[in-house]
Amino acid sequence: MDTDLVLTAGLALLVLSLPTLISAWVDGRLSRLGVGMLASASGLIGWAVYTQPKGYALESIPDVVVGAIARLIN
Repeated sequence: MDTDLVLTAGLALLVLSLPTLISAWVDGRLSRLGVGMLASASGLIGWAVYTQPKGYALESIPDVVVGAIARLIN
């Protein structure tokens, strides 16, 4: 699997887990779904960064995400 796609999926899961975690924190409860999504996102991002030969620079991440989405759509 393409590491750019794995990084994009991990970042998407990270963004989607944040509202769930914040909502649970405000209500004073534990969100198992949010924690699971956060763990999955961390694993995907870590795997993508670890297996990418050159690594990812912080300023190149938007280009990587747009490129991965463009390859999926095309």
